[in-house]
Amino acid sequence: MSLRSLTQVEAEQRAALIAVEHYDISFDFTDLPTGPEVTCSSTVTFTCREPGASTFVDCVARVVSATLNGRPLPPAEEGRIALHDLAESNVVRVDTVQDDTTDGAGVHKVVDPADGEVYVWTTFAPDEARHVFACFDQPDLKAPHAFTVTAPAGWTVTSNSGDPQIQDLDGVRRWTFPDTPKLATYNCVVNAGPFHEVRREAGGHDLGLFCRRSLAAVLERDAEQIFTVSAQGLAFFGDVFGLPFPQRKYDQVFVPDFGGAMENWGCVTWDDTFLRRSDPTPAEQEFLAVVLLHEMSHMWFGNLVTMRWWDDLWLNEAFAEFACFWAAVRATRHTNAWVGLLAGEKLTAYLADQGPVSHPIHQPVRDVAEAASIFDAITYPKGAAVLRQLMTYVGEDTFVAGMKHYFARHAWGSTTLQDLIDALASTSGRDLNAWRAGWLETAGVDRLVLDGSDLVGAGPAGPPRPQVVAVGAYTRGAGGLTRTALELVDVQGRSTPVPLPPGADLYLVNDEDLTFATTRPSPRDALFELAGELPTPVSRGVAVATMWDMLTNGEATPDEVVRCLTAVLAVETSDTVIEPYLRLAGDAAELWSGDHNRPALMAAFHDSCARLADQPARRQVALRGLIRSAANLDTVARLQQDADGDFDLLWRCLTRAAELGGDTTAGVRDLLDRDPDPDAGFRALAVRAARADAGEKAAIWQAVAVDRTVPIGHMRAVAASFWRPGQDAVLSGYGDRYLALLTDFARGGMVPAMVYSGLLLPRFGVPADFPARAEKAVTDAAPVVRQTVLERADELRRMLRARG
Repeated sequence: MSLRSLTQVEAEQRAALIAVEHYDISFDFTDLPTGPEVTCSSTVTFTCREPGASTFVDCVARVVSATLNGRPLPPAEEGRIALHDLAESNVVRVDTVQDDTTDGAGVHKVVDPADGEVYVWTTFAPDEARHVFACFDQPDLKAPHAFTVTAPAGWTVTSNSGDPQIQDLDGVRRWTFPDTPKLATYNCVVNAGPFHEVRREAGGHDLGLFCRRSLAAVLERDAEQIFTVSAQGLAFFGDVFGLPFPQRKYDQVFVPDFGGAMENWGCVTWDDTFLRRSDPTPAEQEFLAVVLLHEMSHMWFGNLVTMRWWDDLWLNEAFAEFACFWAAVRATRHTNAWVGLLAGEKLTAYLADQGPVSHPIHQPVRDVAEAASIFDAITYPKGAAVLRQLMTYVGEDTFVAGMKHYFARHAWGSTTLQDLIDALASTSGRDLNAWRAGWLETAGVDRLVLDGSDLVGAGPAGPPRPQVVAVGAYTRGAGGLTRTALELVDVQGRSTPVPLPPGADLYLVNDEDLTFATTRPSPRDALFELAGELPTPVSRGVAVATMWDMLTNGEATPDEVVRCLTAVLAVETSDTVIEPYLRLAGDAAELWSGDHNRPALMAAFHDSCARLADQPARRQVALRGLIRSAANLDTVARLQQDADGDFDLLWRCLTRAAELGGDTTAGVRDLLDRDPDPDAGFRALAVRAARADAGEKAAIWQAVAVDRTVPIGHMRAVAASFWRPGQDAVLSGYGDRYLALLTDFARGGMVPAMVYSGLLLPRFGVPADFPARAEKAVTDAAPVVRQTVLERADELRRMLRARG
């Protein structure tokens, strides 16, 4: 079936015509233990403001029967069932079957390789509910949903509202869940399988965690941290938004092959690779906490108050991304979380906003297919940084007051950008129209530099945006740099005086990282020489972000970047940013440098890791870097001894050994026998992928890119092992294979489209013209594929230029 994507015009017309009163949705999962089918019955009660008019209900799943007010309906066309001659009150009932639960959108069946148990999960953003049940699949047609699920007797079923009635039938169980609050279709969920469950009472809430049985021990290990952050987040958001989470039960379900996490009301779904199979590092613990808080904040931004249309996606995602770091710093032990954002996703956003995929945070979105392409670095980390700037611009107390006003007025409704701006303007007393136009409706990044005693700025097409930015003055002494002054500058034009003391050794623009803007040091070499002497994690983070932006723009060499990062790593006090800085240093040495200087830079990176390995709190992440940069098999063998039974490190050693030409057959067999990870087989696949062997590369490509036998959560490791430097001879030709698969990458929904088109784009083994060929090849591709390829191809072009 060819599918039509719902346009904004169609959504507005349908919302003006009808109001949805209630969904009754029943699922039958009883075929799944041995078969592929999910059957569903959807009964939708709705009213029509113009009796006699026509509209349509969305339905992509195979239709068994369909009626409107008891009358048979015509077959679906292009994913839509026509509804003619509507009454004032209407009931549409559609029975469907989704028989592709492997690659189909909306619902997914997974068989655990450890024990053969079957699990099923659903996910409906942005418009994938229609692939499972008939519905009015747009965000502003919100209604209560009642889910009834028939599943095998040994399974547990989770959904939004919790506290189901469970009825034992003939070898199966029926789970009847109470009505949800008014939700958009994409906010809903049903998951099922023989889950391991852990529960805890905290802050008046009943918190639940679920995972497949084979990961029970891992979940038990991490449960206390997850419960603690969950309770802290619920309390924080309830306070600053002026509206406590109104449901007692809050569940989080970890499932295989999900890819990311999804903010379903009261029942968040996670990819279970978030449950690390070895003890999580400080950075991994912080990452889990901020993702948890991101999804939780969606209970308010996205679920309780929902954007009217996808052009306001940032009202969901940018706010959730901002709020998770705000909450982490204010309410949890992760007080350097903003530095973690700066060391990771914000760098991605700076690059994206200077490339071909740059777009305004708020922009017209013609249809839902186009909406799927803006779940990206502009909407997420740039959006988060912009909202932090907004909070700085109006003041935190005023910002909180505006949030409370917004939720009090719009709870359970749908909103637009203007609704939020009005709420913040009313509490701040500021005219935010110029701020809105500059930050939300203009693409590109500002550049701010200090010229003498003036802060000089340029925006994408004129003066810089209105913003408050900090500039710090640092003086060098025996113990390094000391900040002697800090000025908050209210930027309202091209040049703003900054009353800083003269004669400082370094002036740091965007100190405290309060805005989203690039900068350049003056003189140029000062920041590279002094970055390791800056006194705080955030000041060092700003220095790192500046030099990384210079690298990606061809203004700094990989040698300079590695030297700067190793100096910062030698003094860094925040354990959570050690790992991202090591990743950046390794990337600069491995991905951005050419064959002529890669060995020397990898050796410098290796030496930096060796020094960190002497510090117990940093030994684990340092060993990861040492393995990545091991120059020979003897070094790998020594590191295997240092791994001390850590299966993650041992798999990394085998992968590096395979890349260096070692025989890993016995080692892989031994680890597969000993590693309790149910997904250890995919680590073994990554070992094979790293070999410079044409036959192995072909087999891995077939399994990953064509047959799709690798879960999304394990794709990154396998793809990184596949694209290795120094293997151009065996990788030659895979660029063409990648381009031949572009039209297939959209299969399975938004998340698989992003993962396959992004991670499989070549890093090595392609000529200099490959980025241009990739850009041309996606002209007519699905929007989400096109945007992903354009972004990754632009990065590759910059890498190739840096390699010389």
